[in-house]
Amino acid sequence: MTDLITASPRVAGPITIASVVEGDGEVSALPVLLRRIAHAFSIWDVRTPPPRRIPRSRLVAPGGVEAAVLQASYQVTGAGGVLLLIDSDDDCPAALGPALLKRVRQARRDREISVVLAHREFEAWFLAAAESLSGCRGLAVPLAPPANPEGIRDAKGWLSVRQDLGKTDGTRYKETVDQAALAALFDMEQARKAAPSFDKFWREVKRLLSTE
Repeated sequence: MTDLITASPRVAGPITIASVVEGDGEVSALPVLLRRIAHAFSIWDVRTPPPRRIPRSRLVAPGGVEAAVLQASYQVTGAGGVLLLIDSDDDCPAALGPALLKRVRQARRDREISVVLAHREFEAWFLAAAESLSGCRGLAVPLAPPANPEGIRDAKGWLSVRQDLGKTDGTRYKETVDQAALAALFDMEQARKAAPSFDKFWREVKRLLSTE
């Protein structure tokens, strides 16, 4: 799944990817992941402002996602765009994703905008690459991924169960403590192969990185 960015020479200056998320953990984890993907393409001049965290209930309410993306878009003055990342939970990503994208494009037509739904949770991407996280942050050794990482309804709980097995202090997975650390460590190629929503995330970030 090796990708090469093929784009015309972009304007001078950094690429900015502004973002909107719903969870506390993503506020610190998403910029880590965005920079990892940029660096995978040898793009070092990338800005990842702290994501705007908006509760899901406000995002899906009339005018909510539009206002959030509009505010985030003011952070992008040159190359780049805006990324909306939320968990799909029990919603169908193929239905909710396009619906949200249609709404945000109406809010800011002159900016590149991407919408990605992690199916079902951001942490499902860690499950997809669980083998690469064996022994990290107190996780079990060895750590085999589930057969269907994105089919797990409680990915955070899955990590907690196995973390209890590997930690002597009995602590559980906590997104505000562990999410950014695991985002810096998991094997992204493994995740792309086993989690289609992460592969979409990769492709959407690649597109924003290629945008003048």
